Amino acid sequence: MEICPKCGLPKQACVCEQMVKSSQRIKISTDKKRYGKIVTVISGFENDIDVKKIAKSLKNELACGGTYKDKIIELQGDHVKKVKPLLVKLGFEEDSIEE
Repeated sequence: MEICPKCGLPKQACVCEQMVKSSQRIKISTDKKRYGKIVTVISGFENDIDVKKIAKSLKNELACGGTYKDKIIELQGDHVKKVKPLLVKLGFEEDSIEE
């Protein structure tokens, strides 16, 4: 049985990621890229969060393309209203997400 080095609990019962998710300040905004294309930018993730996994699940739920780099997620299209409920569903606190 593997033990988490941070919290000391077994890997199945580890609560480190939930604790980190609750203490973050996530910002959702839009940006205009080349040729006038709109992208939704989600920033404010800390180092302990798996941004790749979050980006993949958001892209699957919203049926759009996108990328992640330097703890920032970019989604193609204007998804500001749809992203907040999906982040809450993934375990982030609603109060810590600002649009």
